[in-house]
Amino acid sequence: MKNVGFLSFGHYQAVPGSQTRTASDVMLQSIDLAVAAEELGLDGAYFRVHHFARQLASPFPLLAAVGARTSRIEIGTGVIDMRYENPLYMAEDAAAADLISEGRLQLGISRGSPETALRGYEAFGHVPAEGTSDADMARAHAELFRAAIAGAGLVESDPRMTGRSVTLPVMPQAPGLADRIWWGSGTRATAEWTAQQGMNLMSSTLLTEDTGVPFDQLQLEQIELFRSAWAAAGWEREPRVSVSRSVIPVLDAQDRAWFGERSGEDQVGHLDGGLARFGKSYVGEPDVLAEELAADVAVQAADSLLLTVPNQLGVDYNARLLSALADYVLPAIGWKPRT
Repeated sequence: MKNVGFLSFGHYQAVPGSQTRTASDVMLQSIDLAVAAEELGLDGAYFRVHHFARQLASPFPLLAAVGARTSRIEIGTGVIDMRYENPLYMAEDAAAADLISEGRLQLGISRGSPETALRGYEAFGHVPAEGTSDADMARAHAELFRAAIAGAGLVESDPRMTGRSVTLPVMPQAPGLADRIWWGSGTRATAEWTAQQGMNLMSSTLLTEDTGVPFDQLQLEQIELFRSAWAAAGWEREPRVSVSRSVIPVLDAQDRAWFGERSGEDQVGHLDGGLARFGKSYVGEPDVLAEELAADVAVQAADSLLLTVPNQLGVDYNARLLSALADYVLPAIGWKPRT
């Protein structure tokens, strides 16, 4: 049975039509939408993280609040840019949020993506070492973070305070969190690297490579390479794989005015100095969407699907959207609501 959750990019801006005009609006509405999603039987509430932009930025206060207001759904990120993170401070925050939610945190992290700020992570105090890249730094931050949440001893104790000399881990510790870390992968090669590191795979609606095949087929190759590399690495647990999709059911004239009437096509463009393939948006009548989503080979191959939502349209609209998907579209991929 598949897991299905929503993914919010957390946009807020005081423009006509926006229901999230302030940062307070988007954070409080994110909590309310997570509660509504749980009531609909969905499996997760996920949030994108961006810096120096009118979007959700600091995830852990929000995740802790969602964890306190819900009881069943997974809570997570898709994704945190590790170039910006202090790994040990992040380990403390992540463990606290996981404990508040009683073990429901699913944390997506990555090397980051193109953004509005030029080397914004340097303003946060993180500068790549000489001869290394920002991607190298992100992976080093991820390695230290994962060691910290796994309970590694990181500093020597002061015998004057402890009566002995031992190595101390960060506190608190959250049992099982180390197995619930996902890497946001944009290529087939990084999917294999993710498996070798023992992290779950999170793949979005963008791949930073293009071979000329449809997006879902390229993403399926990525998933298959990940699973093969996981098996070759000899990890004992079963890995998880998530993909993201934009799926908008057209139910009335207002939906049609906002989003159109039919699904789009894949887009190919230049990103990060190379070709990238962007997955299409699924827009249309619910019965048509059900057929299209059932035919998406990457959606079928993944165990988790994250549905991006137009968060600026407000909680009521997005709860209605998710309800329509739950009733008429998601059963086509084998999903059933949880209670």
